[in-house]
Amino acid sequence: MNRNTSRQTLPRAQLLAERAFSTLERFLHIEAVSGIVLLLAAAIALVWANSPASASYHALWHAPVSIGLGSHVFSQSLHFWINDALMAVFFLVVGMEIRREIHEGALASLQLAALPLAAALGGVLVPALIYVALNTEPTQLRGWAVPTATDIAFAVGVLALLGRSIPGNVRVLLLALAIIDDIVAVLIIAVFYSGGLDFSGLLVAGLGVLMVLGLQQIGVGSAWAYVLPGAVLWLGLLQTGVHPTLAGVALGLMTPVLPGRMREQPLDMVARAVHDLNARTDPTPHDLAGPLKELRQAQREVLPPVIRVQMALHPWVAFGVMPLFALANAGVTLDGVDLDLGGAQAVTVGVVLALVLGKPLGVIAASWLAVRLGWCRLPPGVTWPGVCLVGLLAGIGFTMSIFIATLAFDDANLLNAAKLGVLLASLVAALLGLAWGFWQAWRARRDAPLA
Repeated sequence: MNRNTSRQTLPRAQLLAERAFSTLERFLHIEAVSGIVLLLAAAIALVWANSPASASYHALWHAPVSIGLGSHVFSQSLHFWINDALMAVFFLVVGMEIRREIHEGALASLQLAALPLAAALGGVLVPALIYVALNTEPTQLRGWAVPTATDIAFAVGVLALLGRSIPGNVRVLLLALAIIDDIVAVLIIAVFYSGGLDFSGLLVAGLGVLMVLGLQQIGVGSAWAYVLPGAVLWLGLLQTGVHPTLAGVALGLMTPVLPGRMREQPLDMVARAVHDLNARTDPTPHDLAGPLKELRQAQREVLPPVIRVQMALHPWVAFGVMPLFALANAGVTLDGVDLDLGGAQAVTVGVVLALVLGKPLGVIAASWLAVRLGWCRLPPGVTWPGVCLVGLLAGIGFTMSIFIATLAFDDANLLNAAKLGVLLASLVAALLGLAWGFWQAWRARRDAPLA
């Protein structure tokens, strides 16, 4: 096979484009960026909903979107497709993150999980108790779970703004706590915020699960092959009355954490396919098809599916699904929130106090108690000021808290009051976390011995 192995000079425009795309790729992998994009989406929603064009904001999300085949048409609002369909992709990533952590991460053993588990449970119970203490009416009580959640992307994004002054194990603790928070939130949604169950839907959901397991058993590794079974599972849960986004969690937990079974190791297959390509003289496109197919298969199987799919979905979720969710749900019309009507003020105050005060109190107190009782100890590099930082940042509820609020309240005024509380609390918690983190970093630099 005759090849020109010398490097060719690329056109200047192509070189500039490659540099631009490379810079953009590095930029998108900075964790703080996704949090900033999420915050910008929420700010745009708030400004839009309180501008002279506010009617267009609400009309957009209530616009019907239909899919159908022949006489079978399924029509729902754009808001439904975002909250109930696109958010299933978000929960898929959450499920895969949980699966990874259980397999080889912070939740792989009880010893590793003890501290974040205690911190997370304290960060769920104390905010819920504060909210319940301030909201005793049945309609208000339905929002007790709103301040129990932590927004992983936003919280980790804010932590990233503090730079390398924060020890790596503090980030691991925050991630583990947020993941356990997500597990609790998923259980809460399934148990407390699902309607009356229609058990006929379980047959459809079960069919979706069997399709997934069947494809895994016969060694199908392409993620696209699982879209149809995932859709069947989603439809089954929707019919059952369980919130359909839980289909994403189920699929995430079923995603394999080990590479697929192959007759030879992926890297060996790559070496053989490359050798086969180099050995061919003047090949036709048909001759190249076989080795190239093997290369694509080997490339796919180098990483476990749980990592490969999560990496592929992460930018779409971080810069697409979550900002779109924030844009569709954070637009609280301030003139439309009557805090004097039907306990709305108590809902807002309860959410704010529960997230800003209850979260750090619960996280710190439960962590201290767990260490004091000898159930666990602080990881290397994590001090009690670091635990305080984690507690403050855990008060950033945002995405998951707003999502739970949309399930908890049928009354539009109470829903807007809860959203307002989540937005205010998340902003205050982020600012408090940044202030505490920068102060601790300044103290560390001040006390550091001179070289």
